[in-house]
This record gives sequence, structure tokens and C-alpha cells, in this order.
Amino acid sequence: MKEEKTNVMRVLDKKKISYESHSYEPDATMSGEEIAGILGEDAEKVFKTLVTQGKSGAYYVFVIPVKEELDLKKAAKACGEKAVSMIKQKELLPLTGYVHGGCSPIGMKKQFPTFIHETAENYDTICVSAGKVGYQIELAPADLIQAVRCKTGDVCC
Repeated sequence: MKEEKTNVMRVLDKKKISYESHSYEPDATMSGEEIAGILGEDAEKVFKTLVTQGKSGAYYVFVIPVKEELDLKKAAKACGEKAVSMIKQKELLPLTGYVHGGCSPIGMKKQFPTFIHETAENYDTICVSAGKVGYQIELAPADLIQAVRCKTGDVCC
């Protein structure tokens, strides 16, 4: 049986970035920590993708460990805004091309300034959404940083 390729996987293939794909049976009630457990991974190295909007109207993407929370003040400082707030869930698909629970920093409709929590660099590999609920990719943090030109920083509470 041929593995299903997501847009994220196609983007990485095109950029010749190596990754390992993982899939699981999705359940809308699952937390990021539960998904990490299903993948057999430490929740510290499984990251979620959050999309915010700054006071200026610009959008920003933050990639943080699933067990952490985004510190909106640190996030605003990282992107040079007076303040940032989470976008509404209904805005996610039209803005990024991804649904809640399947949002990836790779392959969005438009590339927004992206920040990844500094702890990503503590691991050989990290997991992020592969752009579809039930799919994750595992790759080197440096490869993710290269793929989406993200900056690292302390953006968690």
C-alpha cells in the first residue's frame, strides 16, 4: 500500500529535506500530549503550530512544544509588535490552507514570519504536523528552520 503524501511532504521532497512520516488514527478530543504518546515520542519534542495576528494586522506563526503555552507578550516582543493575539479557528483554513489540528508551519498558502521555541534545538529531531489531521513528520530542527526560514526564541510561558 502506497503511503499518502501530504502537501508538507511534497514541499520537503522538493527541497530535498529528509523526514520520517508518522500517522495515527485521529480523534478530535486528543491533546498534543496524547498524540506524542501514540507516536512514542517525548512531548517536549512534539511541536504544535499556532497562528497569531499582531496589532499591525500582520500574521505570525509560532511553533512550540505541545505541552507548552504561547506567551503572548514574549511572542509580541519576538516579532516586534505591541501585542499579538491568536486568530479565530474559523480564520485558519482560509488564511493557511490548513484545518485546526492539522496546521503545519510548512506549506502554508503564504509564508508568514515564523518563530520556533528555542528548545527545538535541544533535539536531533522534532515532530510537527504534516498538514493533515492524523499525520506528523519528524525532521531535524535545523531542516525545519531552513525550510520555513524561522527564527528561534523563548516564546513560551
